[in-house]
Amino acid sequence: MGVKKILIITLSIVASVTSFANDYFIAMASVNVRTGAGKGYAVTFKLQEGDEVEVLSKNGNWYQVRYLGKTGFVHSKYLKYSRTTTDTYVQPFEQSASYLLPALCIGFAVLIVFFFYKSAQDKKLIETVTDLQRGVQSERDLVLKFLKAGVPADVIFHDLYVEKRSGEFSQIDLVVVTQVGIIVVEVKDYSGWIFGSGNQSQWTQVLAYGKQKYRFYNPIMQNNKHVSELRKQLIVLGDIPYYSVIVFYGNCVLKEINFVPDGTLLVKSERILEALKTILHENTHIRYDNEEEVFRILKRGVANGGIIENQIRHRENIRDMLGRHRIFD
Repeated sequence: MGVKKILIITLSIVASVTSFANDYFIAMASVNVRTGAGKGYAVTFKLQEGDEVEVLSKNGNWYQVRYLGKTGFVHSKYLKYSRTTTDTYVQPFEQSASYLLPALCIGFAVLIVFFFYKSAQDKKLIETVTDLQRGVQSERDLVLKFLKAGVPADVIFHDLYVEKRSGEFSQIDLVVVTQVGIIVVEVKDYSGWIFGSGNQSQWTQVLAYGKQKYRFYNPIMQNNKHVSELRKQLIVLGDIPYYSVIVFYGNCVLKEINFVPDGTLLVKSERILEALKTILHENTHIRYDNEEEVFRILKRGVANGGIIENQIRHRENIRDMLGRHRIFD
């Protein structure tokens, strides 16, 4: 049961909406309206020929009618059918207040149960690819998007540590093996406006309407290095096509980006599946010379990333490369 359906059920309980039909008749002559269904009852008021009344109920040949706010009984032979209308009656708040809070509590309880159930199902799905503690939330969200789109779990590899010839590691957020080649994904989480060029080493993040500006390493170049290191690992397996995809999470705007090289896609997270379809539909299917070896090397990269010592060494290498700890300002 979806959230929308649950909300509809809850609101219908609270609103207590009832639809019913009203029949209207016209008096065929001047006639007495009595306090009960029979001539023995006292006359309460009179109808004139042509007066239209609303029929409230029927008791044999006698109709209980309402006219100008007054009610009484008239024999059916003095009435002629006029029309039927359908009204919707919403039970007044005062009448529904006695069960309004319990109904809302039930509705919210169902929503909470549904939320935890869906969250548990999503976690189980993610765990078919990666550990819930690996990487960052946006990376795991991307894994979930791919899985829900029908990408098989065994072709998705998350948080790989590809070992370089120097003994250092190249950390790759996500790799997807497809029928057109290998997709290497770099995930970024930014807000503000993003400016950059494919041939510049530094890009700019602008915040606070231009009052704050920050530099960060060109993600196209960063991911190209990941592709290069992975290509070295798989070079013996033939000329495999690679595609670089940089996925931006957060409320950032790719304000001015240019010189994006062929085989590279920059995409906001909500359009990643569109980008994936573009790669799959616009490129030729390939044949892997040794598919088992491809998967073995990628699995080894994932295993490397699960070793704490490798993670610490990689962070230290990055720190040493940036050299910020050597700046005293």
